Amino acid sequence: MKILMVASEGVPFSKTGGLADVIYSLSKEEVALGHEVSIVLPLYGRKLVGEYELKLVATVSVPLGWRQQVARIYTTVVEGITYYLVENEYYFGRDGIYGYYDDMERFAFFTIAVRNMMAELELKFDLIHVHDWQAGMLPVVIKEQNKREKLFNKLKFVLTIHNPAFQGMFDPNLIVDFYNLPMALYESGQVRFRDRASTLKAAIMYCDKITTVSPTHAQELLTREGSKGLDDILVLRANDFSGIVNGIDNIEFDPAHDLHISKTYSVKTLKNKQANKIAIAKDLGLKNPAAPLFGIVTRLTWQKGIDLFIAGAKEALEHGANVIALGSGEYGLEQALERLRSEFPEQMAVYIGYNNKLAHNIYAASDFFMMPSLFEPCGIGQLIAMRYGSLPIVRRTGGLKDTVNIYNGHNLAEATGYGFDEYDEYWMKLTVNFALENYKHEEIHNQLVVNAMKYDVSWKKSAKLYLSLFKTIK
Repeated sequence: MKILMVASEGVPFSKTGGLADVIYSLSKEEVALGHEVSIVLPLYGRKLVGEYELKLVATVSVPLGWRQQVARIYTTVVEGITYYLVENEYYFGRDGIYGYYDDMERFAFFTIAVRNMMAELELKFDLIHVHDWQAGMLPVVIKEQNKREKLFNKLKFVLTIHNPAFQGMFDPNLIVDFYNLPMALYESGQVRFRDRASTLKAAIMYCDKITTVSPTHAQELLTREGSKGLDDILVLRANDFSGIVNGIDNIEFDPAHDLHISKTYSVKTLKNKQANKIAIAKDLGLKNPAAPLFGIVTRLTWQKGIDLFIAGAKEALEHGANVIALGSGEYGLEQALERLRSEFPEQMAVYIGYNNKLAHNIYAASDFFMMPSLFEPCGIGQLIAMRYGSLPIVRRTGGLKDTVNIYNGHNLAEATGYGFDEYDEYWMKLTVNFALENYKHEEIHNQLVVNAMKYDVSWKKSAKLYLSLFKTIK
C-alpha cells in the first residue's frame, strides 16, 4: 500500500509534542511491514534540517484568493520514509510552529500546496492519512475539486484526532477565499461547527475512516462530557470511528542501549537502575539519593493535571521522597513548581524548558512517573516510563486507562503502575501514599517494575491495526 501522511510536524524535522513522534514512528513501522510511506510537512526553517540533505523537486503555485504564493518542495529519505517538505519563508520561516495570528492562512496554504504538489509531481497514493485540524481541509479540497481526475479519484482518506481541543475554527467566508470552495458546503453543515467553519469538522465529515489515539478516548469523544463538543458530529460517524493506542520508538527509548543515561540496564540487570537515581540526585543537588524518586516530564498546562501533580508531589516530599520536574508552559504553573521547590530545596529539582538528555535520565532514574491528566487522548510519557521501569501514577482517563494496568493489591502478576479515577487531590495523595507503602516491600515494587518493563509499548501491534483498518475501506 502507498500511504501519504500529512501533518503539521514530524520527527526529525519539527516537534512540539507527541504528534511528531507518532508521525515518524508509525510511518517507520509501516515501512518495516512492507508498505511505501511518505510524509509531507511544512519546512519551518533550514536550521531544523540538520544533517539531512534536501533535494528541490518542484516549485508549485499556491493561490489563496487574491494572494499568489509559491511553495518549494524538497525531498529526502529517512529510515525508508520519503519526506516531502513544503518551504515558504513568509508562512513557515518563523521562530515557532504554532500560535500566530494567521495560523489558519498558513495551514490553508499548506493544504493547497500538498494537493498541488501531488499534481505537479504526479504522486499516486492509495490512501492519505491526515492528522488533526491543520490538514483537515485536504480531503474536502480533493473530493470537491479533483474527484474526476485519475490521480485523485480513487484516493481514500483517514483522519486521526490527536487533540480534540483544537478544532481549526475560522470565518466561513474564508471557505471561498482560502480554498476556492462554494459557501454551500457551509450552508449544508458539512464544514459548519458552532456557527463558524471548522477544518476538524470538515475532516470528520469527508474522511472514510476516523480514528483517535486510544479506545477509551474514542468512547469519551462520543459523550457530551468528554467530547470537547464533537460528540454530535462523531456520533453521526460512529460506525467509521475507532481508537488505536499509540506506541513508542523502542530503539530511541531503550534503557539497555540508551547513551543519554548514566548506566544502561535491562530486566536482567535491574540493579543498575539505581546508579541512574544516584547520579541524577548528585547532578541536581538532591541531598538523599537513596530516597524514592518521583519524576514528571510534561507540558505545564491545565490539561496535564499539574495542580494534582503539585498536591501529590508535596505529599511525597513530606514523606521524605525526592521529586524532579521537567517542563514548560503556563507561567502560573511554572511559578507554582518553583514555589514548591523553594519549600523543599534539598528534595526537589525543577527544570523549566525542555532537555532531551535530562528527560531520558528522569525516566531512567525515577521510581515513579506522575501523569494525573485531566484528559489524555493517549499519552506517551507513561509508555516511556514503563519501558524504563518507572511506575506510572496516572488518572484513569483516555489512553492512560488503556495502557497502565493499575495495581490494586491483588493483581501483582500483571499490574504495571498505580492510578485513580476521580480528578481530586484526595485520590492523588492517597495513590502516592499507596505507592510509597509498596515501595518499602522490595518484592512487590520490583515485580511491578519487571511487569512494566515487559509490557509491549512498541508500534508494531498498533501499526498492524491501522493497516487492517485501511484495508476495510472500499
